[in-house]
Amino acid sequence: MVKLLFRNAIMDNLHKKKWFILFILIVCRKLDVVEGLKCYCNSDSPSCPNSTCETDGYCLASTNLENGVQKHTYQEVALSCLNGKAFPPVYPSKCRDTRTYCCDRDYCNSDDTYREKFSNILHASSVESSPSATAWQVIPWIMGLIVLGICAAISFWWARRSPKLIKRGSHSLFPPEDSCCETRHPMITATIKDMIELTTSGSGSGLPLLVQRSIARQIQLVDIIGKGRFGEVWRGRWRGENVAVKIFSSREESSWFREAEIYQTVMLRHENILGFIAADNKDNGTWTQLWLITDYHENGSLFDFLTGRTIDSPTTLVMMALSIATGLAHLHMDIVGTKGKPAIAHRDLKSKNILVKCNLTCVIGDLGLAVRHNVASDSVDVPSTNRVGTKRYMAPEVLDETMDCRQFDPYKRSDVYSFGLVLWEMARRCGVSPDEYQPPYYECVPPDPALDDMKRVVCIERRRPSVPNRWHSDPILSAIAKVMKECWYQNPAARLTALRIKKTLANIGTDDHIKM
Repeated sequence: MVKLLFRNAIMDNLHKKKWFILFILIVCRKLDVVEGLKCYCNSDSPSCPNSTCETDGYCLASTNLENGVQKHTYQEVALSCLNGKAFPPVYPSKCRDTRTYCCDRDYCNSDDTYREKFSNILHASSVESSPSATAWQVIPWIMGLIVLGICAAISFWWARRSPKLIKRGSHSLFPPEDSCCETRHPMITATIKDMIELTTSGSGSGLPLLVQRSIARQIQLVDIIGKGRFGEVWRGRWRGENVAVKIFSSREESSWFREAEIYQTVMLRHENILGFIAADNKDNGTWTQLWLITDYHENGSLFDFLTGRTIDSPTTLVMMALSIATGLAHLHMDIVGTKGKPAIAHRDLKSKNILVKCNLTCVIGDLGLAVRHNVASDSVDVPSTNRVGTKRYMAPEVLDETMDCRQFDPYKRSDVYSFGLVLWEMARRCGVSPDEYQPPYYECVPPDPALDDMKRVVCIERRRPSVPNRWHSDPILSAIAKVMKECWYQNPAARLTALRIKKTLANIGTDDHIKM
């Protein structure tokens, strides 16, 4: 019984193995029947008879440029040919090469449409990947990195240097308390005067435009000190110094530009000409202000000074008058040279346009109406502004319009006439018993005279301000009275020149042992 059971088990196992072997044979036969992917090939290998081959992978086409000529090759690629190392096995990395094309249809690698399209793409990619093209693509990146590195180095150097500049506060143009200012200037100077002397050697045309804008943006307006037809004058503060800020409205742009241009004339700077500092435009979002920044003189204008104070002695009068005459002579003088100064006429000389310094000497300001003489063409550079001078101080030839505006000398003679009236204003306020301040022709015309009023008095009636009798008893006042009369002659050619007035006043001071 046991033997029978054992024999039956053995037979069952053999029967099962028989069916397994039969299954394996059927699968293998089926596999032999399966045909591979047919591809076009052009190699000379035995595996490529009749320019066709079979593969269990992909059909492949590749192209290359040889000496600028495109050469095509066609071959098959099978997974078995890759020695089982292809990755990923589904789509080998060889098929991802930009110079190859893989496909899985019979003879798809010989399709003319795919071939032409693929060849164009490969040609473009081969050009782009050429060594010269790659170099031109890399160069901008290299340059960018170099520039970035230089900027980083400069920033690092400046960050290390800044604390040292702060420690030098007493010697620096921009001390630490103004570290919030917008701009910095590396000049190691402490005051505006030092800056001007350093950049212009005392005779130039002013500060560089960049420094002017830097100063203008750091000024704080404090209080208003005057108003006029052009705008307002404010007292401002810059690094502890007082400055005068003349603010023009945008409608007066031509006047602002002209005055700034005249102030920056080469070699104009002089101790008796108002010191120009900067010009800038300030936009507050609503309108634009035009700033003209000059030296500040706490005594104000000569008009303000004479209104509120008297001149203590005739010697002081001579000193003040001489300083005005010196400034006027400098304006009228032309300096010949490579960078010479042209002759300039003021055209609006009056006590309100003359400022009094702390030592009581004077400076001439407000050059908005000034004209310059062009020696080369013997012409006059006249401003385009519609403004005219002050009627009360106009010379007879200006009032009756007989002055030859094409020549420069008549403008200078007109200035001399106006200076004579200013001299009269000053002399009235001098002495032991000075007269009350009055403007010229106060007894003849209304406070705001019209052009016809002045023309009638000065041109038709030929009247001039009266000279008080007390002046004749004082030798200095008497000498000054003689000078002013020679300034306001009806005939312009008979008037003194500014240089002659300067020399005459200097002689009056010397004769009376006045140390100027």
